[in-house]
Amino acid sequence: MRHAIAPSENVENNSIAVTDLFKICTHCERLAKKDLGIRIPRPLGSGPSRFIPEKEILQVSKVDARTQAIFEDAFAALHRLDNVSLVMSFHPQYLGSFLRTQHYLLQMDGPLPLHYRHYICIMAAARHQCSYLVNLHVNDFLQVGGNTKWLNGLNEAPQKLQQLGEINKILAHRPWLLTKEHIEQRLLKAEEHSWSLAELIHAVVLLTHYHSLSSFTFGCGIMPEINCDGGHTFRPPSVSQYCVCDIANGNGHANHHDNLLGNQVEMCGEVEELMERMKQLQECRDDEEASQEEMATRFEREKTESMLVVTEDEECVPSRDISRHFEDTSYGYQDFSRRGEQVPTFRAQDYSWEDHGFSLVNRLYPDVGQMLDEKFQMAYNLTYNTMATHKDVDTSMLRRAIWNYIHCMFGIRYDDYDYGEINQLLDRSFKIYIKTMVCSPEKTTKRMYESFWRQFQHSEKLLQVHVNLLLMEARMQAELLYALRAITRYMT
Repeated sequence: MRHAIAPSENVENNSIAVTDLFKICTHCERLAKKDLGIRIPRPLGSGPSRFIPEKEILQVSKVDARTQAIFEDAFAALHRLDNVSLVMSFHPQYLGSFLRTQHYLLQMDGPLPLHYRHYICIMAAARHQCSYLVNLHVNDFLQVGGNTKWLNGLNEAPQKLQQLGEINKILAHRPWLLTKEHIEQRLLKAEEHSWSLAELIHAVVLLTHYHSLSSFTFGCGIMPEINCDGGHTFRPPSVSQYCVCDIANGNGHANHHDNLLGNQVEMCGEVEELMERMKQLQECRDDEEASQEEMATRFEREKTESMLVVTEDEECVPSRDISRHFEDTSYGYQDFSRRGEQVPTFRAQDYSWEDHGFSLVNRLYPDVGQMLDEKFQMAYNLTYNTMATHKDVDTSMLRRAIWNYIHCMFGIRYDDYDYGEINQLLDRSFKIYIKTMVCSPEKTTKRMYESFWRQFQHSEKLLQVHVNLLLMEARMQAELLYALRAITRYMT
């Protein structure tokens, strides 16, 4: 199995594929047309991300030996180096774990056939209207021999995959509603279209992986590669762009200026305020410990307040190309505990990833539990002990607040955590960004991205991408916990 790199349908078969690191000037294009009679595609965007300046993203020619080896392994396995990997390369240790896990899920021996795996990826990404991931896996699905009729819509796919649609819908938007009855009636006892437990675990891991990866894709503003739909144009370039011939003549980024130092004074002040709050909270921890009743009250208060964090109201209507891959397009995120509804809190002490989910996954899909655990731990513990210009900073309190806030939005409570810390560490604009990216990632905007923590610059290596990794992994683990608990209840 490999990631296909076929051009989109409106690109002629004899078009030259040009890397998104280069552009073609009008003179060179004219010569190419004259000499070869071809049209040359040009990247629509500038770099792998709409949000992060291209010059801030590591280029293949400038990476260290470890990152270079990761890139080479990824290219050997996938025959491409996609923009998600380029953005994740800010954190090469995490990238290695991520790519190993994804490679195993998609390409190594497992309960599900290859074309089923890619179709499930399409279903999962489509729930969040993530055309970038949908298009990647449409190509991969065809590359491994998938039936083109299935791409006409979920109703054309086998009944066995159609039965997964309800689980996909609930996990993507309201995972706390998933019960053992969904697992039993729709999947495991569905007569001739039933799923084995091993197949179901594989499918659930793929669904949660691609729901959360959709969050990361939107949260980082990932652009399609030049060979993908939406990644190229045949229009002439603007005068300000440069060509491969410029590089040959010693030109290139000569007119590009780095403006990252403009807000240093304001940035330092806000960072120092956050660091001071962290110091004060640590001192309060040392002085007194809240009772279990008070801790429970603070969780309920934070859960209620999270419902008051309002995301963008604009409705995102999926295109027909995307919506045909899932059912019930009006179904979306709703707050965990609406007025008049009583949904029990999910206590992590009763069912946790470490004590329950890990072993269940590893038993039914060997080695995957270990890989997921490594990936979760990598994202959670990753730190460079820096904040802006400050070094030797312990960021564990902030990382835990982010992780637990996401789980709180999903109704998951840790008895040993003081949820009063969240309001001290996460301001409202940051909470809006977190809730949007985790619950409705298709609504994430560049304005929202830039408004959360203005004090942190892209050259800050690299908190903003790290935050997005935390959000992605915390969301995946929350979904997995609800799915695995339902499967465990079915089994017992």
